[in-house]
Amino acid sequence: MTTVDSEARAADLARGVIERRLAACAQISAPVTSVYRWDGAIETGQEWQVLFKTVQARYPALEAYLLQAHDYDTPEIIATPVTHGGAGYLSWVAKETS
Repeated sequence: MTTVDSEARAADLARGVIERRLAACAQISAPVTSVYRWDGAIETGQEWQVLFKTVQARYPALEAYLLQAHDYDTPEIIATPVTHGGAGYLSWVAKETS
């Protein structure tokens, strides 16, 4: 998962990841309001969250791509392991990322 500052940027990242088969699916959520501390100041801004569905083996390449393609100095990149899921769906994710 990552966040970006515009819907267009979210779409670009999502498309780039899918084109490279780094994830089987990318979901872009509606804008969220983020409140955070940056360079000693409290900031508030709109961001679009992008959730990528991938397999553990593709994570290093996905992270490397996001670090290269992202325009934030310190992008949020968070991975959450999947402990359970529908067998058919997980099989599709594996197929689409190989």
